[in-house]
Amino acid sequence: MSEYIYLVQMDVKPEVEAEFNRIYDEQHIPEISKVPGVLDVKRYVLEKPAPGAPKYAAVYRVSSPDVPQGSAWVAASDTGDWKPKVRPHTFNRMHSLYRLL
Repeated sequence: MSEYIYLVQMDVKPEVEAEFNRIYDEQHIPEISKVPGVLDVKRYVLEKPAPGAPKYAAVYRVSSPDVPQGSAWVAASDTGDWKPKVRPHTFNRMHSLYRLL
């Protein structure tokens, strides 16, 4: 079995940053963590700014490259306040999938 990381990076409007972090930690990660094939989730904030680099990153360890696009992931991602209260305020989003060597 291979292992992958799904890297999601983004910025968020400053006026909703506190709500973004609360919802991410209290709702979004717990819901995504229930998805079959999600092995671990960790969040990071940019320590040393780089031109164009998003401020926030989430690293999802997954068992298959199909997990982040699966119906269970999509349903979990749309659960709670994430879709209506957070997603509209995010920008500079990047999604990357890496396979463990």
